[in-house]
Amino acid sequence: MRTSPLLARSSPRPARCGLALAAAAALPLALTAQPAAARASGISVNTSGSTVSVVTSACSQINGSWGTAALLGSNQANFAQGRQAALSGTSVSQSAAWSNVSPGTHTVVVMCSSGSTAGTQSVIVSPASTPTISATASPTRGVMGGMGGATRDYGTVTLVAGGALVGTGVIATVWFLRRRTKPYRL
Repeated sequence: MRTSPLLARSSPRPARCGLALAAAAALPLALTAQPAAARASGISVNTSGSTVSVVTSACSQINGSWGTAALLGSNQANFAQGRQAALSGTSVSQSAAWSNVSPGTHTVVVMCSSGSTAGTQSVIVSPASTPTISATASPTRGVMGGMGGATRDYGTVTLVAGGALVGTGVIATVWFLRRRTKPYRL
């Protein structure tokens, strides 16, 4: 890493090094600074479904009124054309809300009762999503128990044949074991 000669050397010109240090310290602040309009809008806009609400603390009450907020659609150009709502609240926080707002991009403008603009902010209202309902077929014979529902209903012939095989196997096993106990018998 190479150090800059202005910052590293001890110069006989201390005033010039001090200026360089001050500029280096102020550089990160200058790079992260935002424009004044982006820093302090004065309002906070939220959407929930088709409802848009605005909150501000920039207005003061004059003659019992805090001010008015307007919701402008994409084809509306000024405050008077928008859906207007009176601000209500306290000296700490004032708010207004609009319901049944159509989907799209809208602009919220808040005018205080003093005539000053508290802020302007754009908001996007998303279309409401509807839940999808799907029908499933129910089993015609109910739930089958036993082997995890994997059993089948076999006919009488299959059950008799299976019983005959099991019976034959039991008889053969008994005959074989008796024959082993008498080794010299044929």
